[in-house]
Amino acid sequence: MTDRGRSALRQSRDQLTIGPSSMRWDGGRLIIEIDEVSGPPIVSRMRGRVTLTPEAVTSVELPLTPDGSHVWRPFAPSCQIEVEMDAPGGTWSGHGYFDANFGTRALEQDFSFWTWGRYPTSVGTTCIYDAALRDGSSLDCAVHIAPDGSASVTDAPPRTAFKRTLWQIRRETRADPGTVPTQVLPMLDAPFYSRSAVTTQLNGEEVTGVHEALDLDRFASRLVKPMLAFRVPRRARWRFD
Repeated sequence: MTDRGRSALRQSRDQLTIGPSSMRWDGGRLIIEIDEVSGPPIVSRMRGRVTLTPEAVTSVELPLTPDGSHVWRPFAPSCQIEVEMDAPGGTWSGHGYFDANFGTRALEQDFSFWTWGRYPTSVGTTCIYDAALRDGSSLDCAVHIAPDGSASVTDAPPRTAFKRTLWQIRRETRADPGTVPTQVLPMLDAPFYSRSAVTTQLNGEEVTGVHEALDLDRFASRLVKPMLAFRVPRRARWRFD
């Protein structure tokens, strides 16, 4: 991930280009071309392609705050993915998703903590968004998305805590009573953020999906933010040739 200035941005109806990397729709596929340099501690060239083939593309929007200052968009909650990176072991195919968050204010202004999870089920996909807002309110939302892309708010079991991360970020997700969610694959463990594959049980079905926990109190810390600049390089003057 690299921060770049406006000079590195190009956009058309079907393509978004940021520096040497791009995303474009090709028929029913989203093709992501990656050409970047990874951050410390291992600095190296990252090149390759990720191809997403959605089962359905949705128009769903979930406001995360009462005034809509933050919105979650599950563009394609269920996809087939092919990864072809120019690195040993960089070829992979399987099941995944494509979503995004949008906002008009900094996350730490409106949230102190949130957890999110996306769990494939036998009848579609269940996405869970739970958050603590700065105004003292909370977001407790579970959305079922069918294979055809239609979405509806659904019932989900209670929030259930499970093992903290190596950086001691608390974690929770939904789980049937008597079930303790379990991390089955670590993906990213940072001082303010965790992403992992988690197994839990929802309404009697055991599911495994991607889970994240985000501590915005830590993110807002004057000690943590400089670490982002260390890990995410800035190329403000990058230009297209």
